[in-house]
Amino acid sequence: MEDFVTTFDSTVDNALFWLTDHAAFIFDGARALLEGLFDAVQWLLLLPPFYVTAALVGLLAWRVLGLGAGIATAVALAACAAMGLWSETMATLALVIAATVIALAVSLPLGVMAGLMPRLDRALVPVLDLIQTMPPYIYLLPSIALLGFGPATALVATVIVAMPPAIRLTSLGIRQTPHEFIELGQATGVTPAQMFWKIRLPFALPSIMAGVNQSLMMAFGMVVIAGIVGSGGLGETIYGAIRTLDIATSINASIAIVVLTMVLDRVTQSLARTK
Repeated sequence: MEDFVTTFDSTVDNALFWLTDHAAFIFDGARALLEGLFDAVQWLLLLPPFYVTAALVGLLAWRVLGLGAGIATAVALAACAAMGLWSETMATLALVIAATVIALAVSLPLGVMAGLMPRLDRALVPVLDLIQTMPPYIYLLPSIALLGFGPATALVATVIVAMPPAIRLTSLGIRQTPHEFIELGQATGVTPAQMFWKIRLPFALPSIMAGVNQSLMMAFGMVVIAGIVGSGGLGETIYGAIRTLDIATSINASIAIVVLTMVLDRVTQSLARTK
């Protein structure tokens, strides 16, 4: 058994060394692409003054949650700026948005296919179980080896962690379409495309939106953890404060994280309920 473990470990190490030696141009391109996406989202978030962004997000919260929630959201975001953490807060939000967009671009089509193909769904279950039960830090190690330190590594690890909830809940929503509606569609001669867009998707939409919400929350948790690899944002601020025993800064950054998490969670939950 010990020989097997040693052989397995050396095989993994040799595979990583081979990739870094022979496929460096691929990972350099991927890193440039991921960091370019992150930089673009961050630039857009930091383009307007903080009070404009806070007001816009407050208006969105007012629209979906009510007046009180809208005011509280705007004030809470303004408090992040008052603590001197506006750029870090927007960097964290940019990482979450970029990672979630990538994760959903893969997860939603895969979840739809899994919902329509039971064999694929059964094959994905152990893979998703493995991803969700592994310690989140484990996804940072190969990313560091292949992409180095920085936002690209944080994005890759965050995408991996954010994908399973969206795949599971999308597949579940597709499978839960009432049989009588499917039979009605077949009896009326609808095409497979019409069956999906007009019957399956409307019934699956609440479950899909719940998956989007869960992916956002998983992405948020991983982005904070990924601050250890120099991803920027509030996660890196907290790790820096821990190293220097700067308790005040760590508390301020934690408050900013709570604000962002609550805003994203409440807004996406409300959108899911209205679908």
